[in-house]
Amino acid sequence: MRWIILFLCMIMQQANAQSNPSGLRLERVIGEHIIDFTTDPLGNLLLVAPSNQIKKIRVNGDSVGVFNDVRKYGNLTYIDATNPLKILLYYRDFATIVVLDRFLAVRNVIDLRKAGVFLCKAIGQSFDNGIWVYDEQEAVLKRFQDDGKPIDQTNDFRQLFDPVPSPQTIVDEDKRVYLYDPEKGWWVFDYFGTLQHQVKLIGWEDVQVLGKTCWGRKGDTLFRYQLGTLQLQEQKQPEELNGVTKIRIASNRLFCLKGGRVYVYLL
Repeated sequence: MRWIILFLCMIMQQANAQSNPSGLRLERVIGEHIIDFTTDPLGNLLLVAPSNQIKKIRVNGDSVGVFNDVRKYGNLTYIDATNPLKILLYYRDFATIVVLDRFLAVRNVIDLRKAGVFLCKAIGQSFDNGIWVYDEQEAVLKRFQDDGKPIDQTNDFRQLFDPVPSPQTIVDEDKRVYLYDPEKGWWVFDYFGTLQHQVKLIGWEDVQVLGKTCWGRKGDTLFRYQLGTLQLQEQKQPEELNGVTKIRIASNRLFCLKGGRVYVYLL
């Protein structure tokens, strides 16, 4: 995944060339009336309509699948497509995870309340094809099989930290679990729940982690932080990105949501 680092370095070191100074090249524009989206590592898009319908399409526009069962679980909170063969939909109001296959057919539905989890803001794919869940009430990071059976959990964070994190994003990457709390920053653990890094970089949106690099944006500024260093790089985003409401990077492309459409730029 070196391309993300190369892209960020390119943004941070924008040339003064007079033609296309940002280096971004618009490939295509996809969709209409899109309210949210995400990508998988292969560059496939999952587009969320106002009705909460989800469409999966390839970057060339070909349809892969549609998820229409949108009224049963309430408003969609989050999509995790970091495993292209298994898509996680999280409905926070009902503490429910819907597990889809790569064609968006339902594989399983997990009611976290049956496992005693009643308050959870963040879930994420785990290294072993399972699911990370952060239990806000118990202040514990838990790991489940994708059939909903619990596997293990960390110690109570309230006994270890003050204050405790309240993450909105969980990323399993490079043998670490990253929790991002917009009010407290990054918390990075090993798989045994031992805190390895805590970095107070707050207020970020659209956070991603690849390798040992965390990146995100805050307003019109892009940020890149390499884990274990003091190297925080920031740069005003290119003019092409003004007005975007979400940004993601995958498969050598930059995906931006703007005005209900997804703009795809080649890197």
